Amino acid sequence: FLSQIWVLPESPELLRPVLSKLQHVILDKLPEECDLAWTMFILEAAPSLKELCITVWDHWCHMVMRDKEFRERNGYCEKADVEWKPHAPAFKHKNLVKLTIYGFQPDDIFVRFIRCVMEHAVHMAEICLHDRKVCLRCGDLDPKMKCPSRYPRNADERMQIIEELGMSLPGFVRFMS
Repeated sequence: FLSQIWVLPESPELLRPVLSKLQHVILDKLPEECDLAWTMFILEAAPSLKELCITVWDHWCHMVMRDKEFRERNGYCEKADVEWKPHAPAFKHKNLVKLTIYGFQPDDIFVRFIRCVMEHAVHMAEICLHDRKVCLRCGDLDPKMKCPSRYPRNADERMQIIEELGMSLPGFVRFMS
């Protein structure tokens, strides 16, 4: 079954009793300017996790994000960048086998995050990278977006990303868009 929860990045010891049996996590609508490293606390706190799916997407027509009063009433945070320091820097996650990212762009934020996940998830088998999503309601991307998508479209661009990730097996990374 699916359910939604609101979790603040905390010490894994505090969250492990709650997240220990979690096998699939979907993090949706993460701000594009936000460093993704903070999500690593989930890997530390959820040892049974098999699949992590992240959607990085800002969109102007989502009223929740535009309505400041609604955000304040419902506990949305104004801070877009959350710092994370690993509780156990050498921890190894033995069950995570798939990482999916919607909204992938070939920049340092994504490359650093994927490298970090690969360093800790010792049995990672597949990384699926998708381009930015387009809004089904308005058919557009955020007009405030600083640049158009730089998603790797051809074999050379994709190979460059695989090299930046320090991977020797190109089949490990799947470019889905």
